[in-house]
Amino acid sequence: MGLGNTVVNLSAHFNNRGIQPPDTPGDYGFNIWRNTFPAEELPEPGSLVDLVGAVFEFPARRSAAGDNVRCRGQLVELPGGSWDWIGLVGAAERRTEDEVELHYADGTVRREWLRMSDFWPQTGAYFGEPRAFVTGSMRYPRHTHLHHAPSIWQQRVPVRVPAPLAAVRLPDNPAMHVFAMTVTADEESRLAS
Repeated sequence: MGLGNTVVNLSAHFNNRGIQPPDTPGDYGFNIWRNTFPAEELPEPGSLVDLVGAVFEFPARRSAAGDNVRCRGQLVELPGGSWDWIGLVGAAERRTEDEVELHYADGTVRREWLRMSDFWPQTGAYFGEPRAFVTGSMRYPRHTHLHHAPSIWQQRVPVRVPAPLAAVRLPDNPAMHVFAMTVTADEESRLAS
């Protein structure tokens, strides 16, 4: 049967614009140097993408608020249920790791690690996570640099206690960016229990 996926809507938390269409000036800037990912080399806004068995909704790029969450301790409500994994699509301005808080429906809070590799083209998967997307160029404020290949990665946070989750609190770490989130449950283990 495999995994059951439920997409988590992050749009209320978007606070950064890191995906830039061609010839669009404005307040874009994934990092402090205002680099961005070229929109034309990534999936269509709002499309569902299957990455290593988990389905994510690629963020819309029409919002003035942004297309990703620069992590500042946001509390993200989750669909009701017991989950095995919280999947994320994201990248860091430099490789980094920090804690997320898993908020259970009964009020219990547990911590897990979120590890993100650098988006920068010359780096690899420092934490061993799979590459979700790579582009063939990277935008700078005044030009597009061809043959620079920044990456967006797929991360998984384990849910070690099988009990209903209510929310996840992202790290207060502005170097981490989350583009999409989904929660997954192993349907076979759910049927066996």
